[in-house]
Amino acid sequence: MNLYGQTLENLEKYFESIGEKKFKATQVFEWIYQKREEKIENFSNIKKEIRTQLEQDFKMDIPKIIKREIDIDVEKFLFNLSDDEKIETVLMRHNYGLSVCVSSQVGCNMGCKFCESGRLKKVRNLETYEMVGQILAIEKEIKERISSVVIMGIGEPLDNYENVIDFIKIINHPKGIAIGSRHITLSTCGIIPKIKLLSEFPLQINLAISLHAPNDELRSKIMPINKAYPLKEVIEAVKEYIKKTNRRVTIEYILLKNVNDSIAHAHELATLLRGMNVYVNLIPYNETNHIEFKKSEKKSIDAFYQTLQKEKINVTVRREFGSKISAACGQLRSKEV
Repeated sequence: MNLYGQTLENLEKYFESIGEKKFKATQVFEWIYQKREEKIENFSNIKKEIRTQLEQDFKMDIPKIIKREIDIDVEKFLFNLSDDEKIETVLMRHNYGLSVCVSSQVGCNMGCKFCESGRLKKVRNLETYEMVGQILAIEKEIKERISSVVIMGIGEPLDNYENVIDFIKIINHPKGIAIGSRHITLSTCGIIPKIKLLSEFPLQINLAISLHAPNDELRSKIMPINKAYPLKEVIEAVKEYIKKTNRRVTIEYILLKNVNDSIAHAHELATLLRGMNVYVNLIPYNETNHIEFKKSEKKSIDAFYQTLQKEKINVTVRREFGSKISAACGQLRSKEV
């Protein structure tokens, strides 16, 4: 087992199982997350025989950074995993702090037509420690603290539910990486049973829904998952989620030139979302050589935004990052595999 993949609760159970007091789990968390100690042998306030047992039962390796690309206010990191698979993570610099966009799978089976990650099919889920390790490795590399996390990189987080939930528990815990729950966002293309499960999760994280189309016909063309979980059912699940959690949900909408960016599409989207506690995040598309979709023109983006505003829908346009690097999700990995 990997020590970075253990929640505090799991470690407490482990210590009890070897006949030790469970408070030692907190000591381990403090060593690896507060002091960033990378060797069990240096956990000096834990007696030697327990350290020896820990070394027998746990390893402490994390993914290795093998490539780093830098642009204005954004950096992209390519990681090599222990089985030589590769993933990527994006660091963004905002006026409120640093955020990272972490991957949750190697590849993705959702098959969204505009997405580089979906072009390369899912190989496997990431283990919890491989997600935690993305944050630890980047903080070590840049010597700065990350203040917010979006689970929006390669993969569908709700297709790796248990490991993602453990990851959130570890990074949120005050003795762990200590990132506030409201600074953690999980993005999904709409796996309804897991959205319902997430509504029971006690931490007040943010939920983002990758919608990208205002009707079933168009959404099914660009997002095959819509055939399994149609738009109307996704919207109903989001309404249930909002009612249960009292949390506002983000609706992500990538604007694709001459595909989903007309004023008629904007009116249709407004009708779909009217009365819901949501806000729309309009995302200018990051083009990639392998995919035929193009970024919407600025006038189309502006018109779409203004139409939603007139319809009284809360809306923002995401700031563009990484135009000079492999910015599209999965693009840096796709060059290496």
